[in-house]
Amino acid sequence: MGKNKLARFAENETFENLFQIPFSRIQETKNFSFKGKWRSDFFGNDNPIVLELGCGKGEYTIGLARRHPEMNFIGIDIKGARLWRGCKTSNEEKMQNVAFIRTHIQMLQYYFDTGEVDSIWITFPDPQLKKPNKRLTCERFLKIYEKIIKPDGLIHLKTDSYELYDFTLNQVLKPLGHNVVYNTDDLYGSGCDSEAVEIQTFYESMYLKDGKPITYLTFSLKG
Repeated sequence: MGKNKLARFAENETFENLFQIPFSRIQETKNFSFKGKWRSDFFGNDNPIVLELGCGKGEYTIGLARRHPEMNFIGIDIKGARLWRGCKTSNEEKMQNVAFIRTHIQMLQYYFDTGEVDSIWITFPDPQLKKPNKRLTCERFLKIYEKIIKPDGLIHLKTDSYELYDFTLNQVLKPLGHNVVYNTDDLYGSGCDSEAVEIQTFYESMYLKDGKPITYLTFSLKG
């Protein structure tokens, strides 16, 4: 393991807005201390909570938090070395509306109560082209989101993978019958004027330079 990675892991231990709870402890207690209490006990406000799943370096978490100090943002990823960057930036900028959790996406129900989350962003996840049941928009994950997101809360998928976009669109429409709010297979050619355009990840900027279209889908779960 490289020295930089070890140094980042060590610094991660000092960030008060990064939570790294051992899987065995979560399994044993079944609940995280802030579950159902994120607003009151961590953020100290009643503002909406927005998740970024598979957040990597937290580029969307940080970008959205800068634009919306009236909202709370939590980035989630299993890679500690990646999370370091978002944690480092949020601490350097003294951002009070940002937190990060190092965990697997399938563990969300241990961290959030029913309807506690207002919206979710999924930005450039691994499309898992050979493993549909591991895609973050497959049915088993949608059922997890359904339990923690408020009724009519929006889920945003932004990806360079047309295969994942098309899979998700069909997954949402049928057989599950959820509600598609907006979709486009060419975000930057669509005339869309939203944060989906205003915030770009590092890899997204590379895709755009290569002329690769970015797809975007917003939907809500029927509950």
